[in-house]
Amino acid sequence: MIEYMEELSPSEAAGIKKTIQDLFRQTCILQVKCDPVTLVQRDNPRYRICANHREFIADYLSVLDCELVHDPHEHIFRIRGEGMPVDRMTLTTTRIMLILKVIYRDKIMGEGLNATVTSLEEIREVGSSTNLLARRLTVQEWQDALTMLKTHQIIELPGAIGSLEDDTPIYIYSTINIFCSSVELGELVKSYADAPGDAEDLIDGEAVGAVEDIEEFTSEESKEDIYEDVPQ
Repeated sequence: MIEYMEELSPSEAAGIKKTIQDLFRQTCILQVKCDPVTLVQRDNPRYRICANHREFIADYLSVLDCELVHDPHEHIFRIRGEGMPVDRMTLTTTRIMLILKVIYRDKIMGEGLNATVTSLEEIREVGSSTNLLARRLTVQEWQDALTMLKTHQIIELPGAIGSLEDDTPIYIYSTINIFCSSVELGELVKSYADAPGDAEDLIDGEAVGAVEDIEEFTSEESKEDIYEDVPQ
């Protein structure tokens, strides 16, 4: 592995290191990303690095008991395996992700390309109509949930989370289909709508309640050690 990195230019080696860091930080690398300011879609250079150095990255991740997976349909590379620390979602974050899935599913069936955009106002409205959000969330709850969803490439936000207005466009990536499948979505939504709205329990990303539709996220813990091991 070290020999492979030594044969590359300093910029190429740095790009691979950063890409591996991003895989652990955000779970997946998308081929096309939205500019966080304009929400205009642009090619993601990290995706090209994954494609060009796929064998090396896969071999490196295998040492950490992780696997590099390519999804040609969704145009993403993602990481999974026993070596991944597990992030934990609050019930509130899980509910918001389910709301986003409902919005994405319903819009993609009727509005095509416009399906990717929502807003805080629409999230609240759908949350109220589905009973997934039966109470007013605090600013901190919104920030915590949106930060996690943005980190794991489920949504893109223009600017800082704290400056979002009710009508600020929020872009929903198709990765919502990976973290929350469409199978029995109605029953899944109902199971959370019927759950206590003020529950404080933390929920494993890969086993939210009794449903295994939401996959694990990588956690912020122990990543510094992983980064230090990436060949330079």
